[in-house]
Amino acid sequence: MSDPMRPPASHHHAQPASLRSGSSRSRASLRTAVVWEVLQEALERRVKATGRESLDVLDTGGGSGNFAVPAARLGHRVTVVDPSPNALFALERRAAEAGVADRVKGVQGDAHGLFDVAERGGYDVVLCHGVLEYVDDPAEGVRNAVAALRPEGVLSLLAAGLGGAVLARALAGHFKEAKQALDDPNGRWGTGDPVPRRFTAEQLTGLVEGAGMRVGAVHGVRVFADLVPGVLVDTEPGALEALLKLEEAAAELSAFHSVATQLHVLGETGGAAEAGGADETGGAVEA
Repeated sequence: MSDPMRPPASHHHAQPASLRSGSSRSRASLRTAVVWEVLQEALERRVKATGRESLDVLDTGGGSGNFAVPAARLGHRVTVVDPSPNALFALERRAAEAGVADRVKGVQGDAHGLFDVAERGGYDVVLCHGVLEYVDDPAEGVRNAVAALRPEGVLSLLAAGLGGAVLARALAGHFKEAKQALDDPNGRWGTGDPVPRRFTAEQLTGLVEGAGMRVGAVHGVRVFADLVPGVLVDTEPGALEALLKLEEAAAELSAFHSVATQLHVLGETGGAAEAGGADETGGAVEA
């Protein structure tokens, strides 16, 4: 489904290698950079808190492994659950090419029957990216993801944002569709809309809290990336780097959450929140 994270009061940190390397930069990586940075930092905090260098990660709807493979490169064991055999085949190939086939396992399944293929309470971190838009019951999807966590664990939740879709339709001149998305309970702009459901930040945080987790951070994703003409990014020297910095800066500001194409919520269980709580300066406290 979806392919490739920061604590609540964090500042900018070093970018992943794939983003620092000019030859491998792309607009696709730009669109996922904020989420990966937050996730990477969450993994680092769990490593410090648990004292284990290798964590168990569950990636629901993980597709071809755009998040799973980088997580495996960090040394973690990743189980990807996805309903698409083609996506799982691509995952296997990508993991092999990256040299992490021994740390990535793909299984066919979905959020509704998650525990038919995944262990309940068996994971340090659960990724639920691009899943809630498509499940019949988003609340059940989040509860299942939380139930897969160990007593001290982290949930990474990524879903389509309502405001971003409304803004995109309006800027394209489709004003009736923009109004339709704004009024529709599921945020759909019409019968041709390929996304079954979109969310506000309040709806997503409500789902996380309703499943018994503390909201550790909320980020707006692809605030500008989907609106900026590609020719500007591709032809202007330094434009991609500048746009990435702008995305990172805007991601943490609640004012921009309402217009982001996607919304990312980091949820923490009570134990994980205590282990990775903030000190007086707003930084993470090591366990």
